[in-house]
Amino acid sequence: MPRNQFQRMIFAFITVVITVHAYVFYSLYVVNGNTLMELNQTTSVLAAINKQGGIYMFGMYLPIWACILIEFCFAFALENLIGSPASFKLASRIFNPAKHHPMMFETAIICATVGIMCPAMSLIAAFLYYPYYMGFNLFTLLANWLKLVCFNFPFAYFTQLFFIQPAVRVIFKTLFKKDIEKRGETEMPSGPQNEQEAIFDIFRRIDEIQEEIAHEHRRRKALEEDVKKSLPIK
Repeated sequence: MPRNQFQRMIFAFITVVITVHAYVFYSLYVVNGNTLMELNQTTSVLAAINKQGGIYMFGMYLPIWACILIEFCFAFALENLIGSPASFKLASRIFNPAKHHPMMFETAIICATVGIMCPAMSLIAAFLYYPYYMGFNLFTLLANWLKLVCFNFPFAYFTQLFFIQPAVRVIFKTLFKKDIEKRGETEMPSGPQNEQEAIFDIFRRIDEIQEEIAHEHRRRKALEEDVKKSLPIK
């Protein structure tokens, strides 16, 4: 897992790239696909988008790549400034990395990240995709925001927990394979500074505890044999 700021930025970059593309597809095809095809009288979502001149965003029609780029910039900034640090602190309040199973701690971080990023990005999307041609109304904005949260939260939770985060970790381990192997040969700092260091520290402590248990088992077995040898034969 990431051990410095550069690796954390790469980890966040991979996460946001996959997530933004997944959400754009989900929003266009799953949530609004039928509406787009009906309004533009087409048989495919892509044809409907091309017919209307792009995706409606912030009072104008933009191509898909521009919408993806805009959402990526917002998501990447939020993930690095708020999402990742805050999710680690929230998870640490409930689970102790030194005592609880690493899978529980990692799952808590993912859930906390979804709980922070989903409402935040949905609020940004409510501003970006607001129908400004009808005039602006704060209550309409809030209603649209709650609607987006209801649509996005289940999708965010299950995709992040079961698909996106496992895929991101596999990609990251492949990119930094040599660094991770080298890191395993050196001792980690006593106090984890972030999510990834905490998880790595947990696995290291588990290995140490298993080795101590095995050593204690061998010592007790040797002691029992010495006691048996010292007992008089009847």
